[in-house]
Amino acid sequence: MMNIISVKVDAKTAEAIRAGQPVIPKDAVRNPSLFGTEGTLLRLQDPSGNYVATGYHGLQNKGAGWVLSRNEQEIIDKAFFSRKIREAADRRKAFFENPDTTAFRVFNGEGDGIGGMTIDHYAGHWMVSWYSEGIYSLREFVYGVLKEMPEIRSVHEKKRFDSKGQYMEQDDFVMGDQPDFPLIVKENGMNFAVDLNDGAMTGIFLDQRDVRKAILDEYVAGRRVLNTFSYTGAFSVAAVLGGAVGTVSVDLAKRSLPKTIEQFAVNGIDYEAQDIVVMDVFDYFRYAGRKGLEFDLVVLDPPSFARSKKRTFSAAKDYAALLEDVLAVTAKGGTVIASTNHAGFGMKKFKTFIDKAFRSVGRKYRIVKEYRLPDDFRTPRNSPESDYLKVAVIRADG
Repeated sequence: MMNIISVKVDAKTAEAIRAGQPVIPKDAVRNPSLFGTEGTLLRLQDPSGNYVATGYHGLQNKGAGWVLSRNEQEIIDKAFFSRKIREAADRRKAFFENPDTTAFRVFNGEGDGIGGMTIDHYAGHWMVSWYSEGIYSLREFVYGVLKEMPEIRSVHEKKRFDSKGQYMEQDDFVMGDQPDFPLIVKENGMNFAVDLNDGAMTGIFLDQRDVRKAILDEYVAGRRVLNTFSYTGAFSVAAVLGGAVGTVSVDLAKRSLPKTIEQFAVNGIDYEAQDIVVMDVFDYFRYAGRKGLEFDLVVLDPPSFARSKKRTFSAAKDYAALLEDVLAVTAKGGTVIASTNHAGFGMKKFKTFIDKAFRSVGRKYRIVKEYRLPDDFRTPRNSPESDYLKVAVIRADG
């Protein structure tokens, strides 16, 4: 049994955690050193010494650790991790049984009961992402469970946390039969090439699955599509397969060109018939304006924060201005799919950015549909920051 230390949290935090808040705030105790080293199990008490919850200490941008259980009798051991992981897998039974979608999230951190880690499934190959040194110190429990699950072909890991002042962005093969990359996975019948050993990202953002499906089925037939901040062109693939008359994929990263070509190729799409532009998106808007280019559908899914040689972009501060640039190249009656994964504001605030942009350029609009995280990205109650994805499909009427 692991050692556990008792820590008193303030009354407000105790109440929030009892109500379902999964994160332990950094300012929950007067003396943070009481948390001990990262990975230490914590018995959280209210100011009167009454039991609140059991958690662990792991520094993350969201706080000092995560709640694991609100049952004082529950022991945090391999059996605990086994229950949580197997219960999460059972919840995704429909995904496991769907031959048209072989890439999805098996375990979504705090939404499945263990904050600070996620597990994704790629055609039988599982990838664990660790977001703090604290949860990483408990990895033997997790890997002990995964080793006993015969349906797993291989396990990989990504470490996404600071260690001694250095950001750990490492990929490692852990166990099983190591696949050749790129690995081809399916999503609603589309093919995507992924690489589990190639930096922080795999080649596809699984949380946008429902949006790609909507593009494929509803919004692009016969339309000219601009995909901004296009990464590996997954939205462009959905657009072409959905009947778009042409796509332009724009991203500043040089590797976006070969990666987008690869995604087109694994779907049998002639990439030479599509435009792939390696350029700062803001510069592309100016270029499109000079050339008089207009698009019937624009996908806008910028990073929450980005810095280039020319500028710094923050979704919280700059999204409305960016959307104004988009509207300058959006045809009358066109559609904008506006998306953000910024966890610092909700859908209500996001809609104020949209309204500000349209008012600024004097165009009317209607939000025809909204999307949030897909079903496999389970989120806990009383944790709005966990439900981070916000997508609005906007009809620009004039």
